[in-house]
Amino acid sequence: MFEVGVVGSFEAAHALRGDFGPATRRHGHTYRVEAAVRGERLRPDGTLFDITLLQDALQAATAALHYQELDTLPQLAGRNTTAEVVAQHLFEQVAAKLRASGMASLVVRVWESPRAYAACEGPLPPARD
Repeated sequence: MFEVGVVGSFEAAHALRGDFGPATRRHGHTYRVEAAVRGERLRPDGTLFDITLLQDALQAATAALHYQELDTLPQLAGRNTTAEVVAQHLFEQVAAKLRASGMASLVVRVWESPRAYAACEGPLPPARD
């Protein structure tokens, strides 16, 4: 299995709900986001995937979150904006742009700090009929 990935970032604020100590107060992060696709075979040119397509998909997904209060965004309404939830949201956004890419899977990692991340991984959906 081969893997190729890109890195992006965005800045946003949120406040967690539940037993999260000081993180229940509004606070911000400079999120680092990694997106990687996996596949079985290289193309004839020796590459797995056009990373520009992956970069563009990740950039579009993170741009919608940049300088936002995550808790107030319609796309995250009613959800506790944990790193896991943000990773799932970004996974869905990037995966939608990579339909029928021929890649087996996608993983999106969201780093809230240099020492803590959450990830969402799954198969890439096929093209819609």
